[in-house]
Amino acid sequence: MDIKELEADGLTKKYQVTVKKEALQDKLEAKIKEMQPQVTLKGFRPGKVPTSHIRKMFGQSIMKDVVEEVLNESSQKAINDNKLRPAGQPQIDLRANGEDVTQGKADLEYNMTVESIPEFETVDATTLKFTKLVTELTDESVDERLAELAKGQKTYKKKAKTAKAKKGDAVLIDFVGSIDGVEFEGGAMEGHQLVIGSGTFIPGFEDELIGVKAGDEKDVTVTFPAEYQAAELAGKEAVFKTVVHEVQGEKDAEIDDAFAKNFGMDDLDALKTAIKEQMQTEIDEQSRMKLKRAILDELDGKHDFELPKGMVETEFTNIWNQVKAEKEAGQLDDDDAAKSDEDLEADYRKIAARRVRLGLVLAEMGQKETIDISNEELQSALIAEARRYPGQEQQVIEFYQKNPQALAQLRAPIYEEKVVALITEKATVKEKKVDRDTLFEEDPMI
Repeated sequence: MDIKELEADGLTKKYQVTVKKEALQDKLEAKIKEMQPQVTLKGFRPGKVPTSHIRKMFGQSIMKDVVEEVLNESSQKAINDNKLRPAGQPQIDLRANGEDVTQGKADLEYNMTVESIPEFETVDATTLKFTKLVTELTDESVDERLAELAKGQKTYKKKAKTAKAKKGDAVLIDFVGSIDGVEFEGGAMEGHQLVIGSGTFIPGFEDELIGVKAGDEKDVTVTFPAEYQAAELAGKEAVFKTVVHEVQGEKDAEIDDAFAKNFGMDDLDALKTAIKEQMQTEIDEQSRMKLKRAILDELDGKHDFELPKGMVETEFTNIWNQVKAEKEAGQLDDDDAAKSDEDLEADYRKIAARRVRLGLVLAEMGQKETIDISNEELQSALIAEARRYPGQEQQVIEFYQKNPQALAQLRAPIYEEKVVALITEKATVKEKKVDRDTLFEEDPMI
């Protein structure tokens, strides 16, 4: 086997690898002898088929397996001999005709292009200093959360008969819908409570009820949307004969023991305790995430080295595909939506480069500290992922077990968290009290 470096360009190197046809033939003969005892052919006793006959019948097919095996072995040898740390799969370019190689007429010759992970020194974690933002959970914050819960538990109380319905009120109504004087299926209800402004009925229906009072009868004329789910009604004008029984005003729920029981709690004190625990968990997690962001920002700023172009391009492609999907669905945030495609792409290329840089730094720091992920940790992550798909847990687990790349995606965040935790232990971390709004301020994109 001959391995020769052809060119080097930064992190990318190109090698020429040659394996003589005689070496391939030797491997072919070894494989034929190895398989001979298991070969069964008509006209021969089991295991007694001559090697010459096996070679004639299956030689070229076996040689294809030999070539694939030698490609893997020789490319790995080239990597090991040159002490390379590939940033991705090497690119293989066969130089000889594949059929000539499998027929034993030519040497196996190929060029291999490899992009390597750069060599760099990582910062000493003990020299780093960080400020951890913390906030105190107050009774006022708990009361505010309770008030938010109460808003979602609104009730409606009957108003005076003379009261006119306004937006935000509820009306208790009967209605019967018809098109061209003919009632249609599903167009009638009795004793239905409709909140005006909720947008739950056909566009225009709720607005027509503004100003009605108990005892009123009104024909509400509306047009079904062109894209309405029932095709026989789509785009058609309908008249709903409507009788108003009550106008009801909204009323905030009373925050008491009965209110707490709506959330499965024994009493109000138990609900407050649960809310405090939840809010404290949110604060602790946000504080941890803010510190992690500060650590990653510091690591990004303290390391400057050439990045593997292939890794950056792969990361950017993954991000950009998601951005395009969000753009098509109208889900981009206002800042991104206002940018041109060129500016947006430039921003996300910076993000891709940052992610690759930080990934390499964290991997290097973790390797120096011999950080590893146990089977138990990976199994826990796999089970947590599977639980996100109720009823499909087993299929999800089998998918990850059969796809090493997908499993690696579960492993990566666990590894990152362990390295960040290690840096937190070694660095100097001081706490700073801030208010809740400051703690929960959104960090910039980069």
